[in-house]
Amino acid sequence: MDMLNAMRVFVRVVDAGSFTAAAEQCAMSTAQVSRLVSELENHLQARLLHRTTRRLALSEAGSRFAERCRQILGEVEQAEIEAGCARIDPRGRLRVHSITGLGIQLLARLAGRYSERYPAVDLELTLSQHHPDLLQDGLDVVITLRHQLEDSELIAQRLGSVSQVLCAAPSYLAQHGVPRHPEDLHRHRCLRLADPSLGDRWRFLCDDGEQLIEPGESFKVNVAEAMANAAETGMGICMLPDYVAAPALQRGSLRRLLPGFQLQEKTIYALYPSRRFLDAKIKTWVDFLREELPQVLEANRAILHAPACQADYYQ
Repeated sequence: MDMLNAMRVFVRVVDAGSFTAAAEQCAMSTAQVSRLVSELENHLQARLLHRTTRRLALSEAGSRFAERCRQILGEVEQAEIEAGCARIDPRGRLRVHSITGLGIQLLARLAGRYSERYPAVDLELTLSQHHPDLLQDGLDVVITLRHQLEDSELIAQRLGSVSQVLCAAPSYLAQHGVPRHPEDLHRHRCLRLADPSLGDRWRFLCDDGEQLIEPGESFKVNVAEAMANAAETGMGICMLPDYVAAPALQRGSLRRLLPGFQLQEKTIYALYPSRRFLDAKIKTWVDFLREELPQVLEANRAILHAPACQADYYQ
């Protein structure tokens, strides 16, 4: 027996005062309604209604049961409304994961503007260097940076691309000189950013093909911001994501090297479970990033190409 449906029909009978009136309201036959109430009584092992040819009357048990039915059905209706509104009204906790640098440099700055636009959403941003399991970790959205996505049942929305930038501090360049070609890097101290998606070698696209450079092991770190800090002390040449390099280039603590050679790019993706019945807080967050993030990325690219940020500008 469908207990919720039986409870709804029973309450209709009580409110309408007859099986016939309740049957009309429920688009059922009078016999169906009568049978459903009888099955409910058999299930509960209690008399709910006293029946005569002229009228119906609630028993004491029926009165208590009707009251509880109204409370339960009201809760169910409210739950249905809240669940349905989740697709329309962005509210509640939005759990987002991002790799550390991307979250610090880009997402944290945009979070305030999203919260202003959608104040009923509580944004919870978790940052780490590992790639989490979205479903197992109870996340709503994962913002990731990849060359290529592996096969997955998750929905992936492309948010933009990030280029790698070769940098060094002015103090390092003053002492060791400015490399003019990727081959020159073999004579320099190159620092390694431990990023599985980049591999162990730096890849440059040259006129004569691809040039591979293997950075040293003298300093290795897995967070781009830490690499930038080390490079700013004059420790050596490093390769950074453009969103990490741009602030240091703008303040002059790093200079860009080999701007004429193309380095690897990675794509920013938003990953979430399903397009079907997509929660409004997830949809608005992804749509917001698709709208706002390209402008931020373009501003960073403009900094990279500014003459004042190039190493040769100071020679």
